[in-house]
Amino acid sequence: MSLSQRVDSDQQLARLLQIGIVLEEVTEARANNHRESLPEPDAELESLLADAAEESAAHRDRLDGLIDSLAADSIPFDEIDALVEASYGQTKPEDFDGVLYDQLCNEETAYKFYDDMIDAIEASDAAFSVDRAHLLSVLRTLRDAERDAVETVTTIMEQRE
Repeated sequence: MSLSQRVDSDQQLARLLQIGIVLEEVTEARANNHRESLPEPDAELESLLADAAEESAAHRDRLDGLIDSLAADSIPFDEIDALVEASYGQTKPEDFDGVLYDQLCNEETAYKFYDDMIDAIEASDAAFSVDRAHLLSVLRTLRDAERDAVETVTTIMEQRE
């Protein structure tokens, strides 16, 4: 499913929310892996990665809450995983020159995903089984958190140049 189209049903919305969960899982896993594999102690980087992992877990919980409110069937994980891989999985951690670049990519991907999802929902006049205002409020909060994370990573990168 493309985010260039409107979201017209609970089923489409559930699928998108599940994609968001997988993106958050990827971000959390990568942050934890990077934190555990740092070649030398780096308190600032360790804190950034710990915060990113914690934030991603909280985002997953928020998305799960939205899915639980929908009148939609669950989509099998392997189908969602394949969609995420096709749309967002072209890069792997080793494709980046350093932990910060990988973290920046993860945060930017999540930001863009939530931003596009908000646009797709706003373009739709569909009635969802979850309150539209609440849905958009949660998604805007997640998007804003991702934007803030992008800014934080960028600032750290600039300081280390």
